[in-house]
Amino acid sequence: MSKLVLASLGLAGLLTGPVMAQTAPAGAPPAGARPAGAPGAATPAPRLALPETPKGAGRLTGTVLDGATKKPVQFATVALFPAAGDKPLDGTTCDERGRFVLKGLAPGSYRVQISFLGYGNRTENVTVTDGTADLGTISLASTAQKLGEVTVTGERDVIETKPDRIVYNAEKDITNSGGTAADVLRKVPLVNVDPDGNVELRGTSNVRVLINNKPSGIVASSVADAMKQIPADQIKSVEVITTPSAKYDAEGTGGIINIILKKNNLEGVNGSVGLAGGTRSSNGNASLNYRKGKLGINSSASGFAFYSPNRNDLTRSLKNPDGTETLALQQDGDGNTLGGGGFGRLGLDYDPAQYHNLTLGIQGSLFRNSGDYQQFNDVLFPAIAADQFTRATDRKFRTQSYDLSGSYTRTFEQKRREWSVLAQHTRNRNVQDYDLNQYAGRNEAGAVQYREQSDNLARNLETTIQTDYAHPFSETALLETGAKAIMRRVSSDYDVYDQLALDFNPARSNLFDYNQDVVSAYGTYGFSASKKVSFKLGARVENTRVRGNFDPQPADNAGVRQDYTNVLPNLSMSFQPNNPKKPGQTLRLAYSKRIQRPQIFYLNPFRNTSDTLNVSYGNPDLERELTDSYELNYTTFIKGSVLNMSAYVRRTGNAIESVRFIRDGINNQTFANIGRNATYGISLFGSVKPVPKWDLSGNVNVYYVSLKSPALSFGEGAVNTAAYSNGGVMYNVNINTSYKFEKGLSIQGYGGLNSPRIQLQGKQAAWTFYSVGVRKNLLKDKADLTLSADNFLSATRNLNTILDTEQFRQESNNYIYQRGVRLAFGYRFGKISAQPQKRRRSIQNDDTKQGESSGQGQQ
Repeated sequence: MSKLVLASLGLAGLLTGPVMAQTAPAGAPPAGARPAGAPGAATPAPRLALPETPKGAGRLTGTVLDGATKKPVQFATVALFPAAGDKPLDGTTCDERGRFVLKGLAPGSYRVQISFLGYGNRTENVTVTDGTADLGTISLASTAQKLGEVTVTGERDVIETKPDRIVYNAEKDITNSGGTAADVLRKVPLVNVDPDGNVELRGTSNVRVLINNKPSGIVASSVADAMKQIPADQIKSVEVITTPSAKYDAEGTGGIINIILKKNNLEGVNGSVGLAGGTRSSNGNASLNYRKGKLGINSSASGFAFYSPNRNDLTRSLKNPDGTETLALQQDGDGNTLGGGGFGRLGLDYDPAQYHNLTLGIQGSLFRNSGDYQQFNDVLFPAIAADQFTRATDRKFRTQSYDLSGSYTRTFEQKRREWSVLAQHTRNRNVQDYDLNQYAGRNEAGAVQYREQSDNLARNLETTIQTDYAHPFSETALLETGAKAIMRRVSSDYDVYDQLALDFNPARSNLFDYNQDVVSAYGTYGFSASKKVSFKLGARVENTRVRGNFDPQPADNAGVRQDYTNVLPNLSMSFQPNNPKKPGQTLRLAYSKRIQRPQIFYLNPFRNTSDTLNVSYGNPDLERELTDSYELNYTTFIKGSVLNMSAYVRRTGNAIESVRFIRDGINNQTFANIGRNATYGISLFGSVKPVPKWDLSGNVNVYYVSLKSPALSFGEGAVNTAAYSNGGVMYNVNINTSYKFEKGLSIQGYGGLNSPRIQLQGKQAAWTFYSVGVRKNLLKDKADLTLSADNFLSATRNLNTILDTEQFRQESNNYIYQRGVRLAFGYRFGKISAQPQKRRRSIQNDDTKQGESSGQGQQ
């Protein structure tokens, strides 16, 4: 590990070239932008034509903060006037940290005026010399008004665009009240959530989901199940990062989805309670926070329950050498699923002295679901095996997890200089059981022909140690370095009992242990080449060691042994033209090379045979993916509107994809490293306020996907699949709108359309999702009541899937019940007063390929 750390620091040294000064972005602040903590939206006037400014070697710097929250006021306008006179000589806007700099000033006396909508203007007298004059911290006083104990300020937009990410402010979307994280993610730009709950980003499920910038045991086995556990009322915002820098773990194809949970940094005791009841799900949640001086405590807890009927059908035909097809199988079934669980977290932060901060946090979750399912099977071919039978299956899934983390952060008087040490331990344990009886003919009647029981215990332990250091060489040059070690211990212990006597079947039972150690180091260097152009260069070195063993060890399998080292470069260039006619323009070009390693969902060799004619299992021999990502992004602000356009390319070699084949009349679903997965796309996002009380935003993402796979061989007896090539155009469109009436009444609506999904061996049908909600603020804005409805025009959504291989053609219909109505009530209590916010650091493990919905039977 020490060698890799030294290598990273050496790499960072090579990246550190001549440091060039940079002027903060000039021009008028982007209309419609809302900085963190800002009481109002930015709608300043365009930059004026300025008289020629006397030139010199003087510099003027400063930092603008909210006087109450001490948070940066992003894009505040800074105007430079002569000591006497009203004609501005120069001007600029603050960056995301509230900083500004004016260069090339002649020595003399000036007046500086700082303004931003929602704040009172502030004017400072300053004398400039040939050196740097620093105004230090300048606080702006909010012009917001107080109602009782609750401070009302200007609100952020529901969706914000930033240079390296898109932010969806979930707490501003009233249709989320009483829902889950899955409901929230459906409304995030560039993100898709299918009716089963599987998450995609720009058309790929290879996305890492973080919670408060950290990995979590909650998502270790299934992102889809995890999103059911987190209540929407505890989510503050969701960040989408499509091209992460080298300081992030080497997550590759899609990017990062970071779910930010609500946290209160205000002095005193305060909290909230919420309760929601609905036709599909119900939940309750509460939070309690305390802060006094150097000590702060944040806590929350929630519980939920859901009910979901389901039904599906399937038809399979085998392909003959002469090109004809023979109907081989028909299935239909229905059942019910009942589930629930809880989610809780407790955090403590303490500032023992100036520039020192300690944090300790724990969060955990429980999730349970059980269901009964009856499936009729009509086997038509081959004729000698023709049979009709019904399987009645009881399924149970139980998972529990916790994350324990701590950090020490050392900041310095020099801004942006920071050193941190972080550690985290995550544990996830889940059990998947099923118990089935088989009867002759249709329905459960007569004697039991066959019985089967199975249980699969899967564990995932993850320990992480990390250190990071950031050092600014100037106001526009920053070096970041760090090192990290992640130790994963994964196991899957599965037993199968079959026949009428439920005899133990050793051939179908095993214990699989999988250990993965990743040691990494990185260096990034950001600097400005001119007033308009800035760069960020970096690279990450990662060494991976994998060991996998079976007990008992099969005679033809020596286990899994993998050792490899990857150097993963990353770079971006930003250009800000500073055009007075189009303020706030940014053009960004980015490239990154990423790696993704399969997680337990893809590796677990446990065979789920609850449907004996369609089985699924993982592949412990899977190898890593490597991805090259390119993106060109343009953002502009036009008369209070935001417009973001991007073009992107992803090329993944050795890509992990789902593969299906027929063996002994059974459809096998597993995973394999195919040849290539390439995506070429464009996306467009816009946000506008047609009138002051009406917000309207929308997103369009269109992309072409190309999947190519060589012939693949599976297992003893060599079942070979043909070489496959599939591709086509896909798209998704969504729109979000809200309107605020008088007396605390508001209405919001959302709608989304997703095209059919192209897969390696087939495609999945298109789907839509929509919702509408009405909210009324009560009790002097301390409480609110929300009524919302989802997909109310039809009871079900059909998730139709067609598979077409050289062996067979199969069509299945899975009817998802998504119509729902819920009523939610929320109440906030406690006195609050402002408290300055410290810089915090947190673990970010985002290097593994995540699992999909447990509905496919693979955990």
